[in-house]
Amino acid sequence: MADTMQFDLVSPERRLMSGEVTSVLIPGAEGDLTIMANHAPLITTLRPGIMTVEGEKGTSQYIVTGGFAEIGESLTVLAEKALPREDVDQETYEALVQEAQDAYHQTKEAYENEPGPVDDAAKLLNDMVAIGGHIGLSPKQPNL
Repeated sequence: MADTMQFDLVSPERRLMSGEVTSVLIPGAEGDLTIMANHAPLITTLRPGIMTVEGEKGTSQYIVTGGFAEIGESLTVLAEKALPREDVDQETYEALVQEAQDAYHQTKEAYENEPGPVDDAAKLLNDMVAIGGHIGLSPKQPNL
């Protein structure tokens, strides 16, 4: 049996998962990371993406919109928003993209002559759009 570690996935609304797992693939802001038992300690931010959790009961996936991951003896993910993959239908996906698009437009207005924050908001929106293709939903084309 593979080594396991404690994993907790929490969003502001609820705790989505807590238990022993063998690995977790997280969408890190600097790139995807696979976390397994005895991983080096690390704190990283998350980008919108798909988190894949493998354990004794099989594989489960969650859609996350951002947040933080703290890796140590265990892995704790504090997600801005997280939904089980099976709960994300076309309507839910489009609402998530619309939320990211609204945030992009607000940032664009607030930081008119500062490309850094606007570029960051555009990247987050594009990451959110890309999720649709990865989970088999029709990607929504944002209006930049």
